[in-house]
Order: sequence, then C-alpha cells, then structure tokens
Amino acid sequence: MAAREALRGARAWIVTDGKAGDENQCLGLAETLGLNFETRRVAPRAPFFWLAPWGPVDPRDRPGRGALAGHPPEILIASGRRAVPYLRALRRALGRSVFTAFLKDPRTGAATADFIWVPDYDDLRGDNVLTTPTPPHRVSAARLAAARAAPDPRLAALAGPRVAVLIGGDSRHLRFRRADMDRLLADLTALAGGGASLMLTVSRRTPPSLRAALRNLVERRGGFFWDGSGENPYVAMLALAEAIVVTADSANMVGEAVSTGAPVMLFELPNTYIRHRRFFAGLAAAGALTPFAGRLEVARHEPIDATPAIADALAHAYLRHRATRGDRP
Repeated sequence: MAAREALRGARAWIVTDGKAGDENQCLGLAETLGLNFETRRVAPRAPFFWLAPWGPVDPRDRPGRGALAGHPPEILIASGRRAVPYLRALRRALGRSVFTAFLKDPRTGAATADFIWVPDYDDLRGDNVLTTPTPPHRVSAARLAAARAAPDPRLAALAGPRVAVLIGGDSRHLRFRRADMDRLLADLTALAGGGASLMLTVSRRTPPSLRAALRNLVERRGGFFWDGSGENPYVAMLALAEAIVVTADSANMVGEAVSTGAPVMLFELPNTYIRHRRFFAGLAAAGALTPFAGRLEVARHEPIDATPAIADALAHAYLRHRATRGDRP
C-alpha cells in the first residue's frame, strides 16, 4: 500500500484497441493505483494491424501523433495484441522516462515492457513477470461495499434469493451452439422455478437469439434484465447477489464474480479454451467455483481478488525503475 502512494496522481496512459476485457483490466489497475490516466484507443490500418504484435505502429500514430499525441505519460499500461507496437514505439522514443506495463502475454517476450502481468495458466515467465490466479478488474471491495450500502432500487425490490446471471457470448475460442443455448435456458428456467430472482445481464457478444430468449425468460418468470438503458447495474448485481451464474467464455467475468465471496456457478461449454479450463480448475480446487446445473449453491467462500496484489507489484517495479534512472522515490 505504501508503494502505491508514490504513484498516486502520476500521469498515465492506458493503451488498448478498445476491447472491453483488455481495457477493463487496465482501468482496474489504474483506479487501484490512483493514477491520473487517459485512455488511448488504437485502431491501426491494414497492413499494420495484421503485423501486430511484431510489426511497427501505423505511421499516423508515431509518438507525438495520432493516438500517441500529447504530453507523454510517466506510466503506460497496455493490453491486447494491437497495443504492443504502440508500447514499443513509445518506449523507444521516451527511453527510461516512461515506465511501461503490459497485461497478458505480449507474444514478443518478457523484455517487451518493464512490468508484465499474466494469469497463472499462461506460460510466460521472467524476472519482471508477475502471475496471479485471477485477473485485475474494476470490481473492488470498496465498490461492492458502496453498492451494498446504497442498493440499486431496481434490484433491491426483488425477492431473495437474488442470483446474478452473467452471460457472455461467441469469441475467437468458442461459439454458443444451439444445444448450449437450450441447456442454459433450461437450467436458468429451473433455477427461477425454484424461487430464485434472476438479475441478468448480457454482453455485446451474446447471440441475438439467446439474448431474446433470456429477456423472454425474465418477462415470464420475473426478475431483472438489463437492456442497456439507465445506469449499468453490473457491480450492483454482484454486490447484492446471493449466488452468481457465469458462462465459461469469459475469464474476466469469472474473476469478477469470485471477488464477491458469493457462491459462483459456472455454465460450462464443451469448447472452452484449454487455458481457461486450467483457471477454472484452480478456482474449483479453492472452493470458489462449482458447475451450474439448474440448482442453487449456497456455500460462500473467501473473496478472491488479485487486483491489489498486482497493483502493489507494479508500484514496487515502478519505484525500482525510478531508482535505477536516478530519480528520488
């Protein structure tokens, strides 16, 4: 915690191509560290996005131009394949005056950034590489406590037990088959039929037919379906949930769910990414994750949240970086 104070208010850039999962991990760290940050979203043209992460930046985004224009940061936090060339370019241009951090494996080696975080199930290792069981995120203990202290009236009015249902969708690793969607709907219908109030949110990746069927389920059985209007209730849903159902396509959503301490039930998919299976197996061994089969699990667990530990490690790496360039801490 003391190391984090040295970074509070430091000028930072978050560089991603706008993918929610990558950006939210960076935002979670920046918020935990108290950085004064700007979000820079990169959108390289062809052929430059084809060449990422190994190729150069789009020439319109060279340091001082385009996405990299403006007063340079003291700290750069980046994530995503297309962000790697931008991190390298800024590092070359600014030298040791900028501290660089990358979240997840950049695929270009541990020397790519001053600090790298990867999940335990990834293979990258090095003196500057930190691994943790769960990813960084924005669902902090403080935000959960605030949501419980002032509960969202749309959710507080629901009868218990309240179950948050976090639905992802198709990704580059898997697709929801019709059989998967039918099984999910049947299991959620059984859960609602047992008296649970479903608090349901979908993602931009959710297949339209599944989205429509889930909305119809909530309309028939009661509960709450977030349609994108009004304030985003995601943290409020997690804070008020007595149990959580989450689909296996998103390691980020699972990591956010287990940070609450509520029972987390995983809707498994046959083609789940093998590295995510390792992640889920570790959480199951820790008693934080059980399979979802239409029944309510009630056994709570200690909240699991690696975000503060990742923030502390990044802060210590930053202080070492400053010391080696001759700055006073």
